Amino acid sequence: MATWADLVCPILLMVVLLCRPAFAFYLPGSYMHTYSTGDKISVKVNSLTSIETELPFSYYNLPYCRPDEGIKKSAENLGELLMGDQIDNSPYRFKINVNESLFLCTTKPLSEHEVKLLKQRTRDLYQVNMILDNLPAMRYTQQKNGALIQWTGFPVGFTPSGGSEDYIINHLKFKVLVHEYEGSGVQIIETGEEGLGVISEAEKKKANGYEIVGFEVLPCSVKRDPEVVSKLNRYDQIDPVSCPLELEKSQIIREGERVSFTYEVEFVLSDIRWPSRWDAYLKMDGARVHWFSILNSLMVIFFLAGIVFVIFLRTVRRDLTRYEELDKEAQAQMNEELSGWKLVVGDVFREPSCSKLLCVMIGDGVQIAGMAVVTIIFAAFGFMSPASRGMLLTGMIILYLFLGIAAGYIGVRLWRTIKGTSEGWRSVSWSISCFFPGIVFVILTVLNFILWGSNSTGAIPISTYFVLILLWFCISVPLTLLGGFFGTRAEEITYPVRTNQIPREIPARKYPSWLLVLGAGTLPFGTLFIELFFILSSIWLGRFYYVFGFLLVVLFLLVIVCAEVSVVLTYMHLCVEDWRWWWKAFFASGSVAVYVFLYSINYLVFDLRSLSGPVSAILYMGYSLIMAFAIMLSTGTIGFLMSFYFVHYLFSSVKID
Repeated sequence: MATWADLVCPILLMVVLLCRPAFAFYLPGSYMHTYSTGDKISVKVNSLTSIETELPFSYYNLPYCRPDEGIKKSAENLGELLMGDQIDNSPYRFKINVNESLFLCTTKPLSEHEVKLLKQRTRDLYQVNMILDNLPAMRYTQQKNGALIQWTGFPVGFTPSGGSEDYIINHLKFKVLVHEYEGSGVQIIETGEEGLGVISEAEKKKANGYEIVGFEVLPCSVKRDPEVVSKLNRYDQIDPVSCPLELEKSQIIREGERVSFTYEVEFVLSDIRWPSRWDAYLKMDGARVHWFSILNSLMVIFFLAGIVFVIFLRTVRRDLTRYEELDKEAQAQMNEELSGWKLVVGDVFREPSCSKLLCVMIGDGVQIAGMAVVTIIFAAFGFMSPASRGMLLTGMIILYLFLGIAAGYIGVRLWRTIKGTSEGWRSVSWSISCFFPGIVFVILTVLNFILWGSNSTGAIPISTYFVLILLWFCISVPLTLLGGFFGTRAEEITYPVRTNQIPREIPARKYPSWLLVLGAGTLPFGTLFIELFFILSSIWLGRFYYVFGFLLVVLFLLVIVCAEVSVVLTYMHLCVEDWRWWWKAFFASGSVAVYVFLYSINYLVFDLRSLSGPVSAILYMGYSLIMAFAIMLSTGTIGFLMSFYFVHYLFSSVKID
């Protein structure tokens, strides 16, 4: 689970930087290690993953060689556990700057179950993920047109096109890129698991050596002579292999076969420096298209938002100016003739239906929106590097828990405003703290039972369940109640007009108002859908997403457009004498979630066509539903709060007798 160091390190780092502004530093990433020639370094293994099933499995779920000292799990934070990462040690050992070809082990004759499992993992395109000095193993495949495709990890096995047999990957050719580092010329401020500190002058000289800046792998299948390998011990030297080999020389997956695992390692000097070593991983596919598409989207949205803003200002200002320039007699006559928003002055602040649910959803929306904004800002400034696995999700959870105080404050203050009293604020606060987390908890529990049934490492352990529940009821709930208490003590928001006892009749409409509300979500979706494609690709296709600067700009535009769309729609409803604007203001911008969910289905059908099996589809739809629900609450809250401010300002600007 998350450590306090994960939370305070960014704050301490900022303090150090302010105090020592002249020094260069590396931000973000793990602790920088330097090695001397001959130093031993171990490779770690992560869960097996596949874009075919989206079900991660343990590396040692397959008959791979196990380390002599036994399997030891690396420390995992809360985010890693929730993402299904299971990082273990492995028997692969390297010596810095020593090129070797080594024998690892030979398995027992494969059983029927092991053969079935290997074939299934091969057919489902499972990838083996290895980590060296916090860098994932990367491989390159060349297309027919000569283009190089970058992947992380290597396949469990392969099936030749048109063939019926499967072959296992049992020989790995590693290439480790190292950069010669001289510690006397640079001061490093370190961040990561080991903590934070400044390297002293004496330590700089010790830091001279080599830093690992790249980790590449070329996998192949090799059938070894049983008599030769039977005489070998672990880490004995073997002859190098030229990959790839013909099928006749490859190791077939068949019952009774004994599989020998071997590997080669080559160290290559590189000009890549430590701060740039993640650049190769963060180059997203279609980067040029991504940038131009986002820029085009920004220009279109700015143009549309400008038009909406100008129309809104001119219309409202014209109505107010025309009304306030008249004398009292003319105003009274205008009141009788006016067929617009002025006629609903006695009903515009009438209590909406399901007012408690509205307050609860607004409170949860504030909590989610605040979490998203702060997380993306921190990520844009580099505090949540992919080098720190799981930190992004861990940070989101911690921020969500502590923003419960804002959720309780806003929700209870809105409740006081609607009801005119603080009575029942505890019930509202409890509902806010349990509404969204409770729904997510139910969905995740159902999905977790499915993952447990599949023996996947993606299943949340029982211990983690208890940790999440403790965090929920020991941090989020008390802070939400505290925020609700502050909401009862905050300055009361008074309505500028009185509400009539008898509701005004709403004129009949030619078309249902919900059609207009549903259609309003298309404009916010227009700011979001391009970035949504890359986010979904990073989640479901195993790609790194690290253009948080653009995401921050898109989020800023989304907030502006949600606010404007909701305000304009509210004004349109008031102009046709429909005073029931509360929920419509919420769903005018919140309806973007409908389009997000439909787009997720479209992405599943057309972009994840390789996704196989009902279990994978259920997992995808479950997580998409959670995402769409969170987007609805956050965008709906933004639109509602802006509409409330607009209506309050509009009617406080009118002279009421």
